[in-house]
Amino acid sequence: MKMGRNVFWAMLCCSSQFIMAQDIVCSAKDKLAVENKIQEIAGLSKSELGETLVAVGKTFLKTPYVAKTLEIGETESLVVNLQGLDCTTFVENVLAFGMMLEAGQKDFDSFTMNLETIRYENGQLNGYASRLHYFSEWIANNQQKGLLKDVTAQIGGIEISKTIDFMSAHRDLYPFLRQDENFEKIRISENQLNSRPICVLAQDQIESSEAMIRSGDIIALTTSIEGLDITHTGIATREADGRIHLLHASTGSGEVEVSKLPLVDYLKGIKKNTGIMVARPVLH
Repeated sequence: MKMGRNVFWAMLCCSSQFIMAQDIVCSAKDKLAVENKIQEIAGLSKSELGETLVAVGKTFLKTPYVAKTLEIGETESLVVNLQGLDCTTFVENVLAFGMMLEAGQKDFDSFTMNLETIRYENGQLNGYASRLHYFSEWIANNQQKGLLKDVTAQIGGIEISKTIDFMSAHRDLYPFLRQDENFEKIRISENQLNSRPICVLAQDQIESSEAMIRSGDIIALTTSIEGLDITHTGIATREADGRIHLLHASTGSGEVEVSKLPLVDYLKGIKKNTGIMVARPVLH
């Protein structure tokens, strides 16, 4: 029987150890970090949702980049970790807190519910394959949920077809794929992903379209790597120079930062980058 969340958090508050419930993995330190973050972002709401998300995102500046924080345990659980972020979990956490501001929520359970909604197919954790592993799928599914809109075509992107199968082709890189059931479900997800094209704004077209990118837009970097759709993601922010920069958990600096170079120039230094996808949050 699944442990009730209230019971779980009562247990968690009595211990400083790392605790795992059937569907949530967190630590006392991370629970406290979430509660502190809720207080920190109070009053950050702006007239434009995108500006709100940038303000929330900048409260994470200097947070260490840590890869594979979701690969914990033997079964898929909702991992809450604000101590170390990769590019995707950074975006997910910013959106989850942004949803709280929009809804006037101030409690931990609302945060975990928002995070689950964002991270999993149709908003529900149902095993490893329910996590939105491919970021183009993440964009499409969160658009179906009404949380954002893919505006890549609107700002000049064009549809492309590409076989996406990196996970099944590199099974050894993903510990959860040792289980045949997970592997087969991921292959099904890849087949569904390959049944529709994705829209990409080519790298050489980004500069001419930069004025149409807004602060708070989610930027996903597309790639020529075989079998892969997206290699990195972050949040657009128009800085004092009037240019769009990338607010992201950076592998280069090893922490959350705003790119020193404008997005157009930053992308020129990314090997095998082909362009970007752009998704605009439309939280209600």
